Amino acid sequence: MENQIFELQYAIDTFYFLICGALVMWMAAGFSMLEAGLVRAKNTTEILTKNVALYAISCTMYLIIGYQLMYDGGIFLSGITTVAEMGADGAVAAVLAESAEATFDGDAVYSGASDFFFQVVFVATAMSIVSGAVAERMKLFAFLAFAVVMTGFIYPMEGSWTWNGDAVFGLYELDYADYAGSGIVHMAGAAAALAGVLLLGPRKGKYTADGKARAIPGANMPLATLGTFILWMGWFGFNGGSTLKLGGIAVANEVANVFLNTNAAAAGGLIAALLMAKILFGKADLTMALNGALAGLVAITADPASPSPLLATIVGAIGGVIVVFSIIGLDKLKIDDPVGAISVHGVVGFFGVMAVCVTGGASVVGQLVGAATIFFWVFITSFIVWFVIKTVMGIRVTEEEEADGVDLSECGMEAYPEFVSTGK
Repeated sequence: MENQIFELQYAIDTFYFLICGALVMWMAAGFSMLEAGLVRAKNTTEILTKNVALYAISCTMYLIIGYQLMYDGGIFLSGITTVAEMGADGAVAAVLAESAEATFDGDAVYSGASDFFFQVVFVATAMSIVSGAVAERMKLFAFLAFAVVMTGFIYPMEGSWTWNGDAVFGLYELDYADYAGSGIVHMAGAAAALAGVLLLGPRKGKYTADGKARAIPGANMPLATLGTFILWMGWFGFNGGSTLKLGGIAVANEVANVFLNTNAAAAGGLIAALLMAKILFGKADLTMALNGALAGLVAITADPASPSPLLATIVGAIGGVIVVFSIIGLDKLKIDDPVGAISVHGVVGFFGVMAVCVTGGASVVGQLVGAATIFFWVFITSFIVWFVIKTVMGIRVTEEEEADGVDLSECGMEAYPEFVSTGK
């Protein structure tokens, strides 16, 4: 009877992991649609190509080397620790010892392959954040070259120090709490994006001669809105799967609370951003509202399990307010981010990390040190990689190619050939 219970737990936990991983994978479609909606029509094909290609590169690089660096699991998952190797006893070992790809994590029991799948879609999410920030003026293959290093080395290293608990270069261990990755995934992706944007420079015509930001509207607001809803939906897997299991009454209740708080924070972020935009601009701003929802999701990701739904709504609302001022502030600094990714995932990601001090009782010093370690590691290494790529092959298209649209120069086709011509 005991063996049958653990067999059932193994099946449920593995299935839950896979379903949540599939939801997170669906976020790749969300990023694609959001970014395609917020860029100009002449750059749509290239942004879509970047998103599908970066997902494939992330999966391949994490399989070959990234998982080995982060969790001591290598290609074909050959390095995954089995239950028997961990010294588990009783029914768990009896049921799972023969499985070479089983993982026992405390009281969670699941397939090692499902663990890899759940982790790899997080890697792709971090890389997707970079895509929108460097849109409309970066060379496609320069971006893809960076994706190889980011997903195969930069992200796995900081992941090993945080979620895997390894010491940072053997120097110190982090006292850092980040349930689903406000810092580990989102702030990391934004740090890589910031490094690229600083070297890349703003789009032509984005800033006037006196330094004021000029609005460059996206081509398709329905597509951007659809992308936001897809991301909102995928976030239930992003946060919900981070419980690592489903079996048990207490865990089932925690999962339900995570789903509830995730939704509440997104709603709070959207409402707050919409109201703030009305106060500042005198009109409703759809792009700010969409980024407000995403900001609420990023803010709650560091701790979606502990707070009450009302507190989660407040955390999301604060994130929504922060993202509006951050987008405005970065424009004043002439840091051109076409989709607001650095603000949504970086600035609000840091806020989410620090909010755990209130919602989950984390140490302020521990959160600061952890956030600083993630940011400086990713930013510095990314800056070096971007600089090398810039020196070797260049990272920016020519002024003429940028004016005509990178769809033609980088992909040789237009996204809307029957409706708009971007060529001369």
